[in-house]
Amino acid sequence: MSSVALSKIVEKLDLKNVTPEVDISKIKISTSEVNRPALQLTGYFEHFAYERVQIVGYVEYTYLENVPRKKKIPIYEQFLSYKIPCLIYTTKTKPDEDILKMATEKGIPVFTTSQATSPFMAEIIRWLNVELAPCISIHGVLVDVYGEGVLIMGESGIGKSEAALELIKRGHRLVSDDVVEIRKVSDETLIGSAPDITRHFIELRGIGIIDVKTLFGVESVKNTQSIDLVIKLEEWDRDKEYDRLGLEEEYTEFLGNKVVCHSLPIRPGRNLAIIVESAAVNHRQKKMGYNAAKELYKRVQDSLTKKARAED
Repeated sequence: MSSVALSKIVEKLDLKNVTPEVDISKIKISTSEVNRPALQLTGYFEHFAYERVQIVGYVEYTYLENVPRKKKIPIYEQFLSYKIPCLIYTTKTKPDEDILKMATEKGIPVFTTSQATSPFMAEIIRWLNVELAPCISIHGVLVDVYGEGVLIMGESGIGKSEAALELIKRGHRLVSDDVVEIRKVSDETLIGSAPDITRHFIELRGIGIIDVKTLFGVESVKNTQSIDLVIKLEEWDRDKEYDRLGLEEEYTEFLGNKVVCHSLPIRPGRNLAIIVESAAVNHRQKKMGYNAAKELYKRVQDSLTKKARAED
C-alpha cells in the first residue's frame, strides 16, 4: 500500500506544529480520506476512522469550549488512545493545554492552520489523492502542447526526445523525458510527471544531457500534466495499413484508463513537431464537438445523395 510521509504534508500545506517534542519523521499517511471527529468528541467511538487525518474545525472547537473540563478529560483520553496519525486544528483555532499534554505523551502530533475548514479539507484530500494514486513508470516523453498532454512513445532511438526538443523550441512545455511517472487520480484522469532526478533534463544522442529549464527558461517546462493523447512513433512499414481518415478512435490503456492513441510512421523528411501539434489541436477540437473526419464523411455522403437524386 502506498503512503506519504506526514512531514511532506506539513511542508506542503504549511502547517504549524504545536507539539514539537513529537517525532513525526516515521509517521505515514496511507489514505486520502480525512475525518472530523465530531461524534467522537461527544463520546461516541463506534466506527471511528482513526487511521485518517483528524481535523478539528470551528464547530468542534466551540463545542469543546462549552464542555466542562471534568467531562472533556475522559473523552480526550479515549480519543487519543487510538493510533491516529495526527490532529489538525483549522480556522485559527487552538488546542487546549489538556489535549496538547496528552497528545505529546502519546506521541500524537498536533498542528494548526489559519485556513478555513472546508477549503482546507478539499485541498488536503485533493493533494493526498494525487500522492497516493496508483503509479507506474513508462518509457516515453510527455509534453504539454496547446494545453493537451501528449505522451510520445516508441522504441529507443526513434526520435522522441528530438521531437520534444523541437516542440519546446516552438513554445510548448516539457514535462518529462525518457521516464514518465503516471498516476491514476480518478477513473477519468491520468497525471504524468518526471522523476525528481531527471526533471527538466533531455538526453540527445550524440550531444548528451541538456537542461531545458536553463537553456529555454522556466516557461519551457512543467511539473505535471494530464495525459490526453498518446503518439506512438514507429518505423515506416510499407506492408502495414495506416489510418488515413481517423473515423475510428484507437486507444491504449494505463492503469485501467483508456487514452486516445495514434500510431505515427516515421520516414525521412517528416516534421514530427508539426504533426504532433496538429494531432493535439485536432484532439482538442474533437473534445469540443467537431470531428473533421466525420465532417468529410458527411460531405461525401451528401454529395453522393445529390448525385443519386439528379440521376433519378
